[in-house]
Amino acid sequence: MFLKERSSGHLVQVVEPTELVNPLRTQISGRYHHGEEAQEAEPFNKANLVFPSGETLPRCWVDPHYRDDEIPSTGMGV
Repeated sequence: MFLKERSSGHLVQVVEPTELVNPLRTQISGRYHHGEEAQEAEPFNKANLVFPSGETLPRCWVDPHYRDDEIPSTGMGV
């Protein structure tokens, strides 16, 4: 899977897709996609990655609390 680095516009190949969909991970292992030769894997912040179309990553991939507003409040001060 390829994503685009927001700041540079370069394509990044995702090394381990499970890191990408895990909302508790703020970084993924990826490789810049330059030329013919495979680049070394390095960490990329998910906040700086988008789909090649420019669409942002789904909230459930980046926010571990994306469903907190669905949990009913018990009123017990917890």
